[in-house]
Amino acid sequence: MKKIAFSSLTALPAALLSNLDSLGYHSMTPIQAESLPVILEGRDLIAQAKTGSGKTAAFGLGMLAGINPRWFAVQGLVLCPTRELADQVAQEIRRLARGIDNIKVVTLTGGSPMGPQRGSLEHGAHIVVGTPGRLQDHLFRQSLDLSNVKMLVLDEADRMIDMGFIEEIVGIVRACPRTRQTLLFSATYPDTIRKASAQFLRQPVEVKVQALHSGDHIEQWFYKVKPETRLETVTRILQHVRPASALAFCNTKERCKELVKDLQNRGFSALALYGDLEQRDRDQILLRFANKSTTVLVATDVAARGLDIKELDLVINVDVSHDPEIHIHRIGRTGRGELHGLAMTLTCENDARRLVQIEDYQKAPLTWAEVTELTPAPGGQLIPAMVTLEIAGGKRDKLRPGDILGALTGEGGIAGSHVGKINVLEGASFVALQRDIAQQAFEQLSVSKIKGRLFKMRFVE
Repeated sequence: MKKIAFSSLTALPAALLSNLDSLGYHSMTPIQAESLPVILEGRDLIAQAKTGSGKTAAFGLGMLAGINPRWFAVQGLVLCPTRELADQVAQEIRRLARGIDNIKVVTLTGGSPMGPQRGSLEHGAHIVVGTPGRLQDHLFRQSLDLSNVKMLVLDEADRMIDMGFIEEIVGIVRACPRTRQTLLFSATYPDTIRKASAQFLRQPVEVKVQALHSGDHIEQWFYKVKPETRLETVTRILQHVRPASALAFCNTKERCKELVKDLQNRGFSALALYGDLEQRDRDQILLRFANKSTTVLVATDVAARGLDIKELDLVINVDVSHDPEIHIHRIGRTGRGELHGLAMTLTCENDARRLVQIEDYQKAPLTWAEVTELTPAPGGQLIPAMVTLEIAGGKRDKLRPGDILGALTGEGGIAGSHVGKINVLEGASFVALQRDIAQQAFEQLSVSKIKGRLFKMRFVE
């Protein structure tokens, strides 16, 4: 597809275009080129696109183009299935809004106290990004007014409905004006979504960006295994590829638990992500995987929704997905941008029909390999390069990532290159440290004050 410059969109304000240029966003991705002109015309939209396609910038720019910064009312609303995705979306919209003075974006998700969220809303907000359950709570308590919403975005609509949020979504939509513009983004668009969304949209334009992935970027291999050797084959793959980060997909929560237990017993750093985890546990699991202090994340499709890891070495399909579109969505999590990706799928005899569907969908034959070719690569036990340190202080203690980094690299004498991601949450902070200097950093922070205070700490294992 021919590259189209953002500057060709005359309806985008100059301040947004200037900021895009400073961010290095010069030409549009396919989903942006297809959807942004429609959004800027004020039309309702159904867009089928995967995570990592640039869809957040598409609806974010369209939303910001219509915001009046001098009017402190909720003019834009984005619904997301998970807290992680809501945080990512809000962060991206804030980046896109840097060229516009005084734009306030508020995130409303579960797992965080209601009080600070109500306080933020009382001081006014232009855009709200949230999860259906928490948004409904604010509507019930009358702390959120949606009567001035100009644009409503349903992001990852298929997963919100899969997760049982349809009643909440209907209630939230009814609290918005009928004259609003509605945008629906979804990785898949089955009949269930089509029927459910019909009541939200007015003569929508439908846009679909091909979900297939270039063979140049993602290398796919399929392996025939017996059911009883499935877990052992995952171990063989990990020993053969030796990834820094691997995402393994299972079709059920039970399979996730079984595989993680097996991997941990074999000495791998592995964690499971599935639907009914407590929010605190989910947050820690995602943090540890994203900051490379855990090698393998084993997840169901629903639980992994909203997870966006920029550099993912390997995707393992422990079970073949029930839907060929889901298969393409899974493997598309590796090989982002210009990076090389690797996806390996384990199949049994009863997967024959699903494999034909995948082959038909991707319009290319499957590439098969033998399990016997998976031989251990040199290097011994696969140990994550990073360790996560939890500090018992966070946003409510006025901590910022720079405060923690300063304490480590200042008096601590730790090189900044040895410090990975720093995540500051409401009541705790998490720091990724290179394994060989982790103990030194712990000892230094034990006697160093951050913001004038000593904080308790522990390694998260």
